Amino acid sequence: MQLFYNPDLDKSISQFTFSQEESRHIVKVLRKKEGDILHITNGKGYIFESEILLADQKKCKAQIISTKKKHAKAHWLHIVVAPTKNNDRLEWFLEKATEIGVNEITPIFCDRSERKVIKKERLEKVIQSAMKQSLRSYLPKLNDAISFKAFIEKEQNGLLFIAHCEEEEKVDLKRRVAADKDVTVLIGPEGDFSQNEINIAYEKGFLPVSLGEYRLRTETAAIVACTTVNMINNG
Repeated sequence: MQLFYNPDLDKSISQFTFSQEESRHIVKVLRKKEGDILHITNGKGYIFESEILLADQKKCKAQIISTKKKHAKAHWLHIVVAPTKNNDRLEWFLEKATEIGVNEITPIFCDRSERKVIKKERLEKVIQSAMKQSLRSYLPKLNDAISFKAFIEKEQNGLLFIAHCEEEEKVDLKRRVAADKDVTVLIGPEGDFSQNEINIAYEKGFLPVSLGEYRLRTETAAIVACTTVNMINNG
């Protein structure tokens, strides 16, 4: 099955037209024709089965023939991560985290961050592509990038963790996570969180966690956190 994405679809719509870009892909690249079946998600849990009514490269039209809703998992996973200096690594993280099952991502700029600007539109396309490729029906939420200070002042719910490299007593994340509980994990930049940021996080209720014996790159650490939380919830 190949999955397409249309955020405007809902149960009240019976017919719709694909964008020119997707119409061209469907008709010219995939060589779909009238009567062929396509599957579309709106990123909110719904999978729409549709039949092509008009196979036009500029405005491919389809009719909804059935709708299914996939229930969301009981837990909510929020990864708060400092963008990597190499943008390709950030995109790799977003792709893999979407495949694994992240719910929300917030890019944060820290004291030691080397990257201070991100292109959100580009990153959203990476997430959308990964959602379609992995046949997921929920689109992860990508928040606007903000400073560590601005983020830490926001009220947070669920289990709160910070992964850092300072030498101190830390418990493995897998021993801190509980099934069906919302989880937020802070992942710092290549140079790690500053001691001041770590102290502020502690004051706000974040607990220190270890992601393993070895020092990990930012994007690797974020993936390990995603995998750990989802393994606990899928166990």
